[in-house]
Amino acid sequence: MLAQAGLPTTVFEAEPVVGGGTRSAELTVPGFLHDICSAVHPLAASSPAFKSFPLAGHGLEWIEPQIPLAHPFEDGSAAILERSLARTCERLGRDGAVYRRVVATMVERWPVLVSEILRPIIHAPLDPLLLARFGALAPWPAASTARLLFRSEPTRALFAGLAAHSVLPLEAFGSAVFGWVLATAAHAVGWPIPHGGSQNIANALASYFKELGGRIVTGTRVRSLDEIGADSLILCDVTPRQLADLAGARLPASFRQRLERYRYGPGVFKIDWALSDPIPWKARECSQAGTIHVGGTIDEIAVSERAAWQGLPADRPFVLVAQPSLFDSSRAPLGKHTAWAYCHVPQASTVDMTDRIEMQIERFAPGFRECILARHAFAPTDLERHNANLVGGDITGGANTLMQLVFRPNRSLYRTPLNGVYLCSSSTPPGGGVHGMCGFHAARMALLDGQFDSGSPKAPG
Repeated sequence: MLAQAGLPTTVFEAEPVVGGGTRSAELTVPGFLHDICSAVHPLAASSPAFKSFPLAGHGLEWIEPQIPLAHPFEDGSAAILERSLARTCERLGRDGAVYRRVVATMVERWPVLVSEILRPIIHAPLDPLLLARFGALAPWPAASTARLLFRSEPTRALFAGLAAHSVLPLEAFGSAVFGWVLATAAHAVGWPIPHGGSQNIANALASYFKELGGRIVTGTRVRSLDEIGADSLILCDVTPRQLADLAGARLPASFRQRLERYRYGPGVFKIDWALSDPIPWKARECSQAGTIHVGGTIDEIAVSERAAWQGLPADRPFVLVAQPSLFDSSRAPLGKHTAWAYCHVPQASTVDMTDRIEMQIERFAPGFRECILARHAFAPTDLERHNANLVGGDITGGANTLMQLVFRPNRSLYRTPLNGVYLCSSSTPPGGGVHGMCGFHAARMALLDGQFDSGSPKAPG
């Protein structure tokens, strides 16, 4: 955004490779390409920011599984979220009519709706009626929403898995909104994966940025704002904890205290596998889905998600699984496969969840462990070492509580008390996810604030 506006702009990246949560690497054995953090990208495909950039011309290609999501059960059946709303409603049986009544308008108006929700919650709406319709669904707990609206246990479990992306207890107010957003996106744009791995999202952005004249410096960790010119416009893609460290004594004590009160959410424990064969799901539809929610019933999922907030690793964790090699042959050698999975755990947990995750998958895919050629695990502290923004393994930039969704990280949103210094990470609206909208809004705010000297732009960092 800044480079498009003609400002000479430099990106300082602490790690050797750009991308943060959108990186890929051969984590297990050579030839098997794994996504290090994010893998499936419904919000990236919807993002107004990304749509404004010619990313396809810079190598970004989306692959869209016909079945975005499957949720298996022990009897060999599965609840299915198809790209087609009509076919999904048919699969949901007696719950199909209710599901259609809730999401149909949002699916039809998705481009408008997504531009509304991927911005600060308090704003002048583009479509007040549509936003009011969505807002009526947003604040409620997922567990009570599922039980009130849906009569069948499979549909309730399907919605619970969608809402669990909130990384909140299903009884928490605001947890339901995540389920509705992801369900609507599945029908409007799908849950696509990038060809060649999530790294290609970052690579395409970097390529376009360089085309605009931008400069990228990797392997350079900025430890103090004093390292950057005092007259520079600085956008900090960091969490509140890192911003407090970077700014040091330059921040007023009251603002620093607000940053220090910011609440981080649970962490994740993540595993990548190199496989000899596809995961042998009992429910055959699961082999056609890009994403699998492994967790059983709504009650089981609720217990698992509650445990992460209570400081307890779940015995039967809710596991999110992606199987990109089924749709992208570039991810593994011919005839072999990759799989990606994580579960929510307490902040900075040191418990090894490998056996529990693999046992959960084995419940619904007997013989899974026999397919494993190699595995690589990331505990929460490993993730934070890999990317300092993932504090305690928190992949969402902070807890998604209602207050922190409205005022994220505080009432100042992107602005700081320091002239020319802004915050642009997932700790700002609209929060976590691969969509680029945090930086998009922060950059627009900086430009609207007029961060220029005598008609010449300051040099951003």
